[in-house]
Amino acid sequence: MAFKIYFFLFLIIAFSSVGFAGYKYYKDSQETIRILTENNAKLEVAVALNEETINSLQADYASAQTQLSELNAAFISIRRQNQQLADKLQQVDLTAAAIANPEAIERAVNRGSENAGRCFELLSGAELTERERNAENGIAFNKECPWLYDDYRARGLLSETPTPAN
Repeated sequence: MAFKIYFFLFLIIAFSSVGFAGYKYYKDSQETIRILTENNAKLEVAVALNEETINSLQADYASAQTQLSELNAAFISIRRQNQQLADKLQQVDLTAAAIANPEAIERAVNRGSENAGRCFELLSGAELTERERNAENGIAFNKECPWLYDDYRARGLLSETPTPAN
């Protein structure tokens, strides 16, 4: 009979040990699942943030490329304009013209300087004068920077139907 009691005690202890081990395994598994679920949520947030950052960087890069293209086109245009001016200056012998008619050359140089100064004012955001608003072409707009005429026309800042000058 003692053998049966020891055997039952042994079974109770064995089943209790297996039950306790199962309980500990279950609790540990649940804790691991909770931690992994939290980590997964953090990773999903990080992935979403990374994707948003990548999209933002791609948009910024595309914008920078567009601006670079616009600047390169403007640079090419400026180079072309500088070459046109150099060609004009090569065609005129200013020394001979100044000796022949100094007053006319002085007026031309002063008018050209005034027009060039106005170009800088316009490029800096100055308001258009009535004569500039009503200009019919780039030369009438400003002889030193006629290319601005097309820009102002495209932006709708010039009169559609020029009024006669007084």
